[in-house]
Amino acid sequence: MQPKKSSTWKSIRNIFDQIHLYAGLISGLVVIAVCFSGTIYVYNTEIREFMDSELYFVEETGNRMSADELKGSLEKTMESSVVGLMWNEESDRSVQFTLKKEGEEGRGNTYFVNPYSAEILGNTSDKTQTAEFMGYMFSLHRWLLLDRVETPILESISNRDLGRFINGVATLLFLLGVITGIVIWVPNKVKSWKQGLKIKWSGNWKRVNHDIHNTLAFYSLILLFIMSATGPFWSYTWYREGWQKTWDTYQEPNAKNEKTAKTEQQPEAIAPVEEVNLASFSLEDIFTKTNQELPYKGNIRVSIPSTSSDPIAVSKYKTGFFARSGSDQLTLSTSDLSVTEANLFSDLPFRQQIGRSVKSLHTGDIFGQFSKFLWFVACLIATSLPITGTLIWWNKRKKKPAKKKPNQAKPTQDRIAEMA
Repeated sequence: MQPKKSSTWKSIRNIFDQIHLYAGLISGLVVIAVCFSGTIYVYNTEIREFMDSELYFVEETGNRMSADELKGSLEKTMESSVVGLMWNEESDRSVQFTLKKEGEEGRGNTYFVNPYSAEILGNTSDKTQTAEFMGYMFSLHRWLLLDRVETPILESISNRDLGRFINGVATLLFLLGVITGIVIWVPNKVKSWKQGLKIKWSGNWKRVNHDIHNTLAFYSLILLFIMSATGPFWSYTWYREGWQKTWDTYQEPNAKNEKTAKTEQQPEAIAPVEEVNLASFSLEDIFTKTNQELPYKGNIRVSIPSTSSDPIAVSKYKTGFFARSGSDQLTLSTSDLSVTEANLFSDLPFRQQIGRSVKSLHTGDIFGQFSKFLWFVACLIATSLPITGTLIWWNKRKKKPAKKKPNQAKPTQDRIAEMA
């Protein structure tokens, strides 16, 4: 019975080995490009802050101006209205204000502001060399740079959608490779399982390459699975909806469309709205109310409404080395700053926390700098896997059959049957 079980397991491993091989060979070049750019983009924020430090860091000179003082100064200087801001409590950091001129379309422009002098340090729309480089990395990661090709490659689909489709196929193949890889990793004999957990540096380069591929892939298996399982979320609508339904975050688009259609059909039923008297509340009061409701260290984003019918939207993000992703959101009344709605990330069911963290799970900032480092290492490993895997396949392909010994006995009848 034992030989039969061994033969069955060997056949199963061979099937998975073939799937693993061809999934890797087909997607190899795309995976290298996507994972290489992803490795860099893990630290997108940190790279931008380091290279363009003059936008993000300031010298501490005296006392910081209040948010209301900065708001008044900027609106006077720019002849625009502040419609939002990101407030950072760290003393050596700039703050961001979003301003919009009356009648201007879009979301407005966001400026980096020195909180000690109200000096405008820059604009998020300014294309610095760092911003250009990170833009290329993002384009390579999402669309394989095809969105930057002006001439349409296919008539039936845009270049961006084509890049998104190819990216999605390669990511799904990589996911298949991760799943089949664990089956291949399992050793034939239980007693030799420890060999799959270390690299034999004393071996020849083929052995070292083989061990690097197997061992590093095993240690990063969980992170590789998370990255590849979340990647197609941005490539395919069916995958995105499937993810949302799986984790109970899906919302039917018809409800919003019906509401919009009803509004367009009955414009006479809408009562005229009054503009918000921005002087009736203070940004500092908003910060105080937010910190009372959410008593932890973090950055605060405020969206200021343009009409009295709209509430004040506030989001607070935790900061720190182990800071979890996911903001807590408050809705405040424009009349008395009372909380009309509170959406706390910690109050969500575990399924919805996972569903709403798809971006953080993919990029690695699910637990701040701690998880970012782990994702960086795992993504670097993922970049190397198609290379080391191809070398393993090539080495096996070039292997020559062993020569028969001169005095080798003739095969028995049973062995002849087995070889047939």
